[in-house]
Amino acid sequence: MSTLPVFLAEQLPPEGADTTLEGPEGRHAATVRRLRVGERLTLTDGRGGLALCEVLAAGRDRLRLRVLRRASEPAPELQVTLAQALIKGQRGELSVELAVEAGVDAVVPWRADRCVALWDSGPRGAKALARWRQTAREAAKQSRRAWFPPVAEPVSIAELGQRCTTVARCLVLHEGATTTLPSVSLPAAGELLLVVGPEGGFTDTELATLTAAGGQPVRLGPAILRSSSAGVVALGAIGALSQRWILRHSGDIWPVEPTKALH
Repeated sequence: MSTLPVFLAEQLPPEGADTTLEGPEGRHAATVRRLRVGERLTLTDGRGGLALCEVLAAGRDRLRLRVLRRASEPAPELQVTLAQALIKGQRGELSVELAVEAGVDAVVPWRADRCVALWDSGPRGAKALARWRQTAREAAKQSRRAWFPPVAEPVSIAELGQRCTTVARCLVLHEGATTTLPSVSLPAAGELLLVVGPEGGFTDTELATLTAAGGQPVRLGPAILRSSSAGVVALGAIGALSQRWILRHSGDIWPVEPTKALH
């Protein structure tokens, strides 16, 4: 058995209604995935809403669908936000992709002092942010998520410190920490802010800002991880140490072979 492919729709039609999947999503479904009449797929609005659909007609770049069933997936009570220091090139996009697949609820890029990538306020910075957002969107579809994590505008260390004061818990991944992540008490609900520094590490000022705001430096284990992989490892640990992984995955609501229609 395999879960159905997921496609994004701004608004989900009611149960029993017919709808058309077009634009980039329709083109991908019809041309890349080659879905045909009688096959099924899942539509999501990226905000927890799900719709099981059957293909009524297939065109070159669109599908005509009928909504067979509607469902919704609750957001986890403990929301994890990844504050990821900017990473140059494809490793930055890799960090976002892995974090989304591991279940992160939001991503906040931050301009650490030792970041090689700068992300200025002009077109180059906007293009880099758009790539992170596109990566998050595609990773959410690939991992069959009903909730698509937003990627915020990049923040400074001062803004990150301010956010740290507003969350239920702020954990700062630091190789010099003496406290390990498994030994930390995690909140049952609210927002957990997970801060990952750049390849060059935190400056003393950045670490002082975050700890003064309530951030807890923690270490994942004996190995030193890259900035692009630290977030996903921490998210896996948090999933195992908390109740986040007991939630039913969106793809488990109607597990079906994509190539078979059910009657």
